[in-house]
Amino acid sequence: MFKPQVHRPHLVGIIFLPNKSCIPSRSWPSFSVRPWPQPQKKYRKNIRVGYVPSNIKAVAVAEAEAEAEASGTEISTSVKATAGVTMKSPNLLGGSLLLELVSAELDPQTGSQKKPINANAYQVLPKDGPEGGPKDGPKDAIFESKFVIPGDFGEIGAVLVENEHSSEVYLQHIILDGLPNGPIRFHCGSWIEPKTDNSRKRLFFTNKLYLPSQTPEGLRNLREKELHSLRGNDEGEHMTSNRIYDYDVYNDLGDPNKPKLARPVLGGSKQYPYPRRCGTGHLQYKTDPHSKTRSKSFYVPRDENFSEVKEKSFRGKTIECGWHAAIAHLNSPTKSEFRHFSDIFKLYYEGINLSSPVNRGFWQRVWNLLLNVKEDFLKFKPPALFLKDKFSWLWDEEFSRQTLAGVNPCSIKLVTEWPLKSTLDPDVYGPPESAITTELVEREIRAFMTIDEALEQKKLFIIDYHDLLLPYVSKVRQIEGTTLYGSRALFFLTPDGTLKPLAIELTRPPIEGKPQWKQVFTPTSESTGRWLWRFAKVHFLAHDSGYHQLVSHWLRTHCVTEPYIIATNRQLSVMHPIYRLLHPHFRYTMHINAHARESLINAEGIIESSFSPGKYSVELSSVAYDQQWRFDREALPADLINRYDLITIIMDDVNQTPIYTH
Repeated sequence: MFKPQVHRPHLVGIIFLPNKSCIPSRSWPSFSVRPWPQPQKKYRKNIRVGYVPSNIKAVAVAEAEAEAEASGTEISTSVKATAGVTMKSPNLLGGSLLLELVSAELDPQTGSQKKPINANAYQVLPKDGPEGGPKDGPKDAIFESKFVIPGDFGEIGAVLVENEHSSEVYLQHIILDGLPNGPIRFHCGSWIEPKTDNSRKRLFFTNKLYLPSQTPEGLRNLREKELHSLRGNDEGEHMTSNRIYDYDVYNDLGDPNKPKLARPVLGGSKQYPYPRRCGTGHLQYKTDPHSKTRSKSFYVPRDENFSEVKEKSFRGKTIECGWHAAIAHLNSPTKSEFRHFSDIFKLYYEGINLSSPVNRGFWQRVWNLLLNVKEDFLKFKPPALFLKDKFSWLWDEEFSRQTLAGVNPCSIKLVTEWPLKSTLDPDVYGPPESAITTELVEREIRAFMTIDEALEQKKLFIIDYHDLLLPYVSKVRQIEGTTLYGSRALFFLTPDGTLKPLAIELTRPPIEGKPQWKQVFTPTSESTGRWLWRFAKVHFLAHDSGYHQLVSHWLRTHCVTEPYIIATNRQLSVMHPIYRLLHPHFRYTMHINAHARESLINAEGIIESSFSPGKYSVELSSVAYDQQWRFDREALPADLINRYDLITIIMDDVNQTPIYTH
């Protein structure tokens, strides 16, 4: 639905966080990587001697095995290691990867870790030509090495990898072929810094999963050391190569050195509770030791970064959104608002003439910052509703439909108590009783039933932002050019299974010596009343749109997930079954959240510039987190049950497919 904002800011690029898919997927590198062939189709088992290009090495292996047979010891095995690697730059100097195989067993004589077996893996060219990948971009490559595994080495449980190239490489996988019990696979999916930048060898376990109590003795110490390294030691600013997952509060959204940009710390206090974010190690402000400095880019562990394809897509949408907002602003006669509906429709059907003199000056200033657009006209993509009726967003039927089928179906809930009543302090905010009375509701639904019957049959539903917004009304009204009310909207479920809006209530608390003000607006056919009703919908939809972005999307989808990502990496080894299940669902979340702190939820960022609460927007999401968020009620079906199973009620009420898509 087209949702006009009560407050339209000056030149703002509207951008929203992308919705995150919950479909499990593999962790690919930071660019497109071709699926690797299945190893069993490409490599043969090389048991005992194995094929190697050097006759001298083959003879040496054979002699070692003959000597082992003569002495009665277990026979060694020749193993071929194949590593799938993506390289950011050509391997001109012939750099290698140092691989060290680690036994899952301890030395029975010393009780300590067995000595790893190492070998250098060198790049080999495939038979069909040079390595794959874009002509000027990253290249896929294969690295191979040979190992001779003593018979008493035991089961291979891990591999240590050292990057001897001059730049980082993305290690896709390692396959050990030639073992008596079949190939051993390591799914790595990780960037490895060159040893000149990070001397610590990277550890990768086999694809076998173990609970902590079931971990082989030879791997337990390595498992703990790996987790310890991921927790970090909180020393200095984090570098990408650190791979540190630690906690911090949201203390980097503002700048305490500039009063206009000062923002409260969210998290770590009863006043502003909030989920944790990943720590960056940034320095504290001298003027406010509770706040930390900002940088041009926020630290994210390297393997949490976008893939190259994702980065281009994300940046492209970001630039496009900003570009659309900027160009739309150019054609606004007052530089701050649309004066007629036709001004809006021109954006979709006529577009903006980029070559006109009025637009060329601005275009020249933003050319290098935005898109290299070749067309002379830029058009917005019309909403699907426009294709049927350009004014469909005005109708009450569409207003009700989008409470479930729109972008924010997470706020509507069943009315279980009547009359409606605020829980705020009446000494501060005025009388708690709602102005939506029994008489008013029965006047609207008298053709169907009484209000008692509607409550008993679960026919009344509400979206209520009254108590959330009312404490901020006085603060927000001090911001020039905007206003705010506490709001709630009441709906009735009709016999045909659709929702009918009954009333919208707007409330202003006592302010500047004036008593509390509240008024109820209802649908009407009378001309003045009809436009007052539409204006009430504008206010309510502005609140609903802001709530969707701040709470339903940012807070409940992105923000609350980050502490679980951090905890998973700090507490669960990659060998843990739960880690394996969770990892695909965490993909890209930390990087998206870092982008949000850079330009979305920061002081004077896109959220503050786009929504009525202004500089109090993100602070308001902290209040919502305190009042509304509970871990055990977030998943399905708990969320619907907590809201009294709204969807089930609607589907049970009609013997046909509901028109609501969620």
